[in-house]
Amino acid sequence: MEWSSMRWWCLAVVLLLSTPLLAAGYLQERKNYIVHLEPRDEAAAAAGDGSVEEWHRSFLPQVAKPDGSDGSDGGPRIVYSYSDAFTGFAARLTDEEAEAVRATDGCLRLYPEEFLPLATTRSPGFLGLHLGNEAFWSHSGFGRGVVIGILDTGILPSHPSFGDDGLQPPPKNWKGTCEFKAIAGGGCNNKIIGARAFGSAAVNSSAPPVDDAGHGTHTASTAAGNFVENANVRGNADGTASGMAPHAHLAIYKVCTRSRCSIMDIIAGLDAAVKDGVDVLSFSIGASSGTQFNYDPIAIAGFKAMERGIVVSCAAGNSGPDPGTVGNGAPWMLTVAAGTMDRAIRTTVRLGNGDEFDGESLFQPGNNSAANPLPLVYPGADGSDTSRDCSVLRGAEVTGKVVLCESRGLNGRIEAGQTVAAYGGAGIIVMNRAAEGYTTFADAHVLPASHVSFDAGTKIAAYVNSTDNPTASIAFKGTVIGSSPSPAVTFFSSRGPSKASPGILKPDITGPGMNILAAWAPSESHTEFSDGVGLSFFVESGTSMSTPHLSGIAALLKSLHPDWSPAAIKSAIMTTSDAVDRTGVPIKDEQYRHATFYAMGAGYVNPALAFDPGLVYDLHADDYIPYLCGLGIGDDGVKEIAHRPVTCSDVKAITEAELNYPSLVVNLLAQPITVNRTVTNVGKPSSVYTAVVDMPKDVSVIVQPPMLRFTELKEKQSFTVTVRWAGQPNVAGAEGNLKWVSDEHIVRSPIVIPATAAWSTCLAESKQHTSAKEIDKLKRGRIRFQIVVLPATILQYYLLQARIMEKSLMKAFRQSNLRMLVTDAKMPSIIPTGDPRSSLPIRRLSQAIIVCTVQCRQIVPGRIDQQSEVIKPEWKGLSVEGRSLAAQSLTARRRLWPAPPI
Repeated sequence: MEWSSMRWWCLAVVLLLSTPLLAAGYLQERKNYIVHLEPRDEAAAAAGDGSVEEWHRSFLPQVAKPDGSDGSDGGPRIVYSYSDAFTGFAARLTDEEAEAVRATDGCLRLYPEEFLPLATTRSPGFLGLHLGNEAFWSHSGFGRGVVIGILDTGILPSHPSFGDDGLQPPPKNWKGTCEFKAIAGGGCNNKIIGARAFGSAAVNSSAPPVDDAGHGTHTASTAAGNFVENANVRGNADGTASGMAPHAHLAIYKVCTRSRCSIMDIIAGLDAAVKDGVDVLSFSIGASSGTQFNYDPIAIAGFKAMERGIVVSCAAGNSGPDPGTVGNGAPWMLTVAAGTMDRAIRTTVRLGNGDEFDGESLFQPGNNSAANPLPLVYPGADGSDTSRDCSVLRGAEVTGKVVLCESRGLNGRIEAGQTVAAYGGAGIIVMNRAAEGYTTFADAHVLPASHVSFDAGTKIAAYVNSTDNPTASIAFKGTVIGSSPSPAVTFFSSRGPSKASPGILKPDITGPGMNILAAWAPSESHTEFSDGVGLSFFVESGTSMSTPHLSGIAALLKSLHPDWSPAAIKSAIMTTSDAVDRTGVPIKDEQYRHATFYAMGAGYVNPALAFDPGLVYDLHADDYIPYLCGLGIGDDGVKEIAHRPVTCSDVKAITEAELNYPSLVVNLLAQPITVNRTVTNVGKPSSVYTAVVDMPKDVSVIVQPPMLRFTELKEKQSFTVTVRWAGQPNVAGAEGNLKWVSDEHIVRSPIVIPATAAWSTCLAESKQHTSAKEIDKLKRGRIRFQIVVLPATILQYYLLQARIMEKSLMKAFRQSNLRMLVTDAKMPSIIPTGDPRSSLPIRRLSQAIIVCTVQCRQIVPGRIDQQSEVIKPEWKGLSVEGRSLAAQSLTARRRLWPAPPI
């Protein structure tokens, strides 16, 4: 009896001590994660070995509930079970639970929840979409029968843009659902055939996917809004509004609140859209610019969507004009930049000296308090940043005056006007910063305003400083059609190259994204004008606006060519785009300089030509596998993207340049580079195309064969493109075009030689370790460099000139198990094994590319450091032009490898 009592007492102590441990998972804060899993065993799935949800739950650790717990401490453990676009699930986990899941066999990776930002009446006509029996728009059926999925902030179903007059019922294979319940004046119909809200965007499980931000309604109507006459914003931009594909169906996936978009909700929306059967996905949400594709859930889900035949149209982002800022850069997605149109909502500033400067403003009231000359003041003259952008003002300084304020960037212009109005200002002139150039916004200001270019703003500021009594007036001119130059690339549109894959040209295409009028969802929580009157249409700008233009155009092409792959549709859009503006001169950027392909992609979309491109560069899911293997992300990385096991050693990996893409980026070094391309005839069965190359004179491009003859539809023919420097390499790189020209078609592909690829290089060839075949591959850029040593001064220069270089180098070093050495030496050098200066774990000196010194205006031949006697013994196996370096005198070495100036 005594032993029994002791036993129970010990058991009670153990239970008391263990209860806090068992309940630890309930006491810790839970966080949201996306759990990425290995592809499920097909045999087990086919055998009915549990549902997908049960399989997902099997990864969750079992944590005992403390007494009295009802499991409501942190919400449901599994938030979403993804099944169609992503292998995995989203869950709420404590740190300990997350570690347990991460350690479970079959778990690839956990992504903590992150939040991404949200990245017309004139645009159809500007793009050549006109009504008429012979017009392409009518011929395409206005996108009839195609379903466009919109991932955004929801939709206002009662808006007239979403009426279903003239629309057919949903396709028979449509599987979507509608969550609108008793919405006054609207709901699902033959236009909106599906609508769902996810996670935090839904607020609660019963909330409908109604738009409370306006953004989703705007993008949905831009892509596929029906015809609405007399659309305008208080008389401005008046006309008949419609989307690009006015008779296409819409499926709405509310994955964003007004302020943010959860990555968990985005993947849930993508997964649902793929399962429902959409044809096009429109994604006006920003994404990080440098994430490796197998670490990017959106790229992974986008690959599965592409494999299902869905065109994925994505915003390039609003982080321009800095290089290397483009997001959503996977080659299986269409990445869209933003450009202007020829419409301006014009205001004119007239100075006291008679000079006039045109600007823009959506706020143009009849009682213009700044119509007559008023005193003009520039608070920024005191040199303060907060004064320049009118964040801080002094009432006596601005009361009753027109105030010149510097732009606050992509946002904040209206807030500047509110500050000026609060201090008694009578009007505001918003002047661009230097980087913003000539891009001006038509904003809903709260007082008379004009947004002017940087050039105009500097002249206005100079006038203020030139006289004791500066004055200005602001005149309202309304809507002006025919502004020039148009189109142009906006300053905010994110630029290439893509950090994740710099050898693929991104963005792909430019569409209208500046001052776009489209449907709007008025709300008491966000009134557009100070009088609080709601609006049915509104003007917005961003790659969020250009993306649905391309989504709608893709729907038109899908309606006309239902058998085309997403890659074929992308090719048709890119190869028929415009590289020149409406006056026939090259398209300009925000500085009115020649826009590069890294700014505009292949060009500005021309849908009237895209429906009949003649030839297309086609790709299917399996065609991306050699490219992914060539990125060096390994078997696991490729498997994570492709959703199936891949052994790269069994695949003939290719470089980025060898992917059958409609554009070509050539990292041209000293040796020529040859790549293959294959085109498919989608024009006339019997047709002949001739290669025409338009490149700078210092670049030689040879196309073989120079002529392609087709005898039937869908016939494929291949050709090679060999690119070499015709003279000295150009540090600035080069751009041009390859055109296949027939009697009826011009199929244009951009060719880009990046500035960073103009580095002069030298090859250190070791006969002891490297075969002639390997050296030939190295010269042709077929294998990545293994050793690069840079003096600090050179590294600093490159980082200023090419912001992607550091990432590209480090990626190469990771692939070769090496790391970068930055020395204090003035010259690049190979540091041998055993040298005390070396921090490189060099196993052998078999292959090396030495990046050479560059001055701002010239590039010089590569060299191996001739002067270091310490490394001389290591050169026994190295030769240049068949001559041993070790056997040469210092003078001879300098002749073989001329030293560049520092």
